[in-house]
Amino acid sequence: MRRYKSEAGRELIYHSYEKLLEDWKVEYAEHDIMTSYGSTHVVTAGAPENPPLLLLHGTADNTAMMWIYNIQRLSERFFVIAVDAIGGSGKSEPNVDYYVKFDQTVWLDEVLNGLGIERIYVAGVSYGAYLAYHYAIMRPEKVIKIICMSGGIAASQAEVMGKMMKAFLPEALFPSEGSCKRLLKKLSGPNYTVFESNAELMKHWYYLLKYFNNKSMAQHKLTIFNDEQISSIRDKSRFLIGDQDMLSNYPKSIQRLEAHGLNYRIVNHAGHAINHEQAEEIDSEIIHYFIGS
Repeated sequence: MRRYKSEAGRELIYHSYEKLLEDWKVEYAEHDIMTSYGSTHVVTAGAPENPPLLLLHGTADNTAMMWIYNIQRLSERFFVIAVDAIGGSGKSEPNVDYYVKFDQTVWLDEVLNGLGIERIYVAGVSYGAYLAYHYAIMRPEKVIKIICMSGGIAASQAEVMGKMMKAFLPEALFPSEGSCKRLLKKLSGPNYTVFESNAELMKHWYYLLKYFNNKSMAQHKLTIFNDEQISSIRDKSRFLIGDQDMLSNYPKSIQRLEAHGLNYRIVNHAGHAINHEQAEEIDSEIIHYFIGS
């Protein structure tokens, strides 16, 4: 399956990716780690002796754009490991096995093993939030604590897809610079200007909408965990949800968090792009919850 709708589109996305990394304004290193499912691209920043922090982006997103407003402060306190999801719009390159027998847990095991990391903090946004609690449930001995942003506990694949379709349609069907702006406004809270004021970031969003094939991430399926499994992360997880997040802040989602006794906070003036819209607040939450200062 082609991840990009054209080679020219792929080149535009990769060039913009590189420009966004330059805008991080921190020293970083890029790595390509071979796994059973292809090459996984990882960007690291911060001192290796700092506590390790795994960052996981959302569906169809990538490392360069997802953490542009968070990386400076987080890399001061952590050794940040930001992963491009294999099959996603970043620089990870899936192989044939990815499309046949992809296992999210094995994939992350191999990424961390490739970096020599035994135990880690994990923070994720949207699909990355799901992947964070998925890995914490499946590998409790490897995960110290998790923060899940813009994502609750999935009850069914159908519920998630229904919310996604309501949020992304019809704009995603007719990709243009105008529809990209409308989509971002629909997904964001009042701080939408964090996108509009950054021309390269807006351009990148548009390229992703126009040229990335979202079906390429279809192998990242959701596991619906039982009550006992969810309760296993109760003491090491925190959920952050924007008060205007149409994908995550709705009654059934919040009721599930409360029913399982999970630690959560509704963040004011934030939509689904919570870590962009309220970057300073989110950075503080991550630092305080993980290392307490």
